[in-house]
Amino acid sequence: MSRLRLLSAAALLAMAANAHASSFIVTTDSIVNGLKASSDATSDVSSSFRDDKIVRAARDDAASFVASEGAIRGVKLESALDHIRQQAPQLNSTDAQLAQAILTI
Repeated sequence: MSRLRLLSAAALLAMAANAHASSFIVTTDSIVNGLKASSDATSDVSSSFRDDKIVRAARDDAASFVASEGAIRGVKLESALDHIRQQAPQLNSTDAQLAQAILTI
């Protein structure tokens, strides 16, 4: 009887380890896919608005916004965010993502 319990315990531990590995992989994939989507949106914005005067004028405000973690919102940044969202309504980016994209231009 003790061998049966030992084998059962070993099988249960093996299944539990496999379940943890699977959930880790799913979690990691979710995070990576989210970062990739954010990166794609940032590169779309930075390449589309590279020569846009409104967006380029907002660089200092974008830097302040990013450095203050959103506490400082300048008028030029607000104007640029509105402009970007009007020109590219398909983007589902946060203000922080757009501000970072403006800084990459």
